[in-house]
Amino acid sequence: MKIKLFLFLTLIVWVGQAQELPESLTLEEAITYGLTNNRSIINADRDIQKAKKERWKVIATGLPQISSEVNYQNFLEMPISLVPAEFFGGNPGEFSELTFGTEQNMIGSLKVEQLIFDGSYLVGLEASRVYLSISENLFEKTHIETKKLITTLYSDVLLAKYNILFLEKNKASLEDNFQEIHQLFRNGFEEEESVEQIQLTLAQTNNRLKYGKNLLKIQENMLKFVIGYPIAVPLELTDELDDIFNEGLYFQSLPATDNIDNNIDIRIADSNVKAETLLLKLEKSKALPKVNAFMNRTYTGNSNEFTFTDGNQKWYGSSLLGLNVKIPIFSSLGRNASTQKAKISLDQAKTQLEETQTKIRIEVNAARNKYQLAVNNYYTEKENLRLAESIEQKNQTRFYEGMVQSFELRMAQMQLYTAQSNFVAAIQKVITNKIALESLLNQSNTN
Repeated sequence: MKIKLFLFLTLIVWVGQAQELPESLTLEEAITYGLTNNRSIINADRDIQKAKKERWKVIATGLPQISSEVNYQNFLEMPISLVPAEFFGGNPGEFSELTFGTEQNMIGSLKVEQLIFDGSYLVGLEASRVYLSISENLFEKTHIETKKLITTLYSDVLLAKYNILFLEKNKASLEDNFQEIHQLFRNGFEEEESVEQIQLTLAQTNNRLKYGKNLLKIQENMLKFVIGYPIAVPLELTDELDDIFNEGLYFQSLPATDNIDNNIDIRIADSNVKAETLLLKLEKSKALPKVNAFMNRTYTGNSNEFTFTDGNQKWYGSSLLGLNVKIPIFSSLGRNASTQKAKISLDQAKTQLEETQTKIRIEVNAARNKYQLAVNNYYTEKENLRLAESIEQKNQTRFYEGMVQSFELRMAQMQLYTAQSNFVAAIQKVITNKIALESLLNQSNTN
């Protein structure tokens, strides 16, 4: 009964959570939802929180440190000390056995320490800011990549639906053609081969339609996975392809300049240079002295019985104030080796920054060229589709008027199907290449 009740309550909670899920999303809403629920982004944000805690850990090192200690001792057998017997009137050269102190004692102490000067601490403070900046840059990179992926997957889903509409229209047209050709065959005006050919074309179209619908399901699930949406819960995408791929606006929004300063990979590489610079300063700072101030307050209690919790227990207090100065003098060149190693790491980071800058410039130039080629190809395929539709429509009319054979109609249809596929692929290339270019320049991927 308890198990049933637990399962029932769990179901209620699950249903309640499911009801909070959006049933439909525009592209902008999908991006917003994904940037909140994507698992990689969630973990990247946790890295920022860890970096903030680490920074405070470094700061706390330079603040007052207070510690206390209690030490209780109970001698099961008191130690014996040997004292010259002549002190007590005995013979010279002989020793007397004496026991000093009490069987039990307790010592309580309070210690306060304050860092006065430590070069590595000052460098550590600066380094913690840089490491926090690196975590923030990595978060932004994850943010950009996730936004890019969501936009791509959302567009792929819409393109898959667009392609399915083509296939369903083709299937309906082929079914009409099949009925017409089959009737002509029964009346003796068409060859059996013509019927078989259109059956084959219709079967191929059905297979492409099934494949297209299966691909659509896969792409929808991939989108759900990336945005952190439950796979089993239905989700409607309310944007149409024309909402995203508005030809007039889409092409105008292309970045006018190739300013790579905002590229996230370059910023990360630059942060690495700053980090390695600080590590070099850290190694150099180890040659500086370290100064700490401290103060101790100690209370000692002695007794042959455990009376330390009694109000009349006598405690003996003492205080100590001091200064600790540690000056490194010679490390057998170990410190010098560490400094040289840090310098080499800095040189590597600088080289990596230069390499990243050059690489990004090449990638941006290539991405812009790919995008322009994709745009040119889009206009070509758009015109090819218009011509193929016109040719197919004319052949349909002539076929029903008996002016062309079924073979000519099939050729026109195959041209149309190829043009449709090429046109969908052309739109996909335009969208993909523009997203890639905008991501490299760290600009918005949506319109």
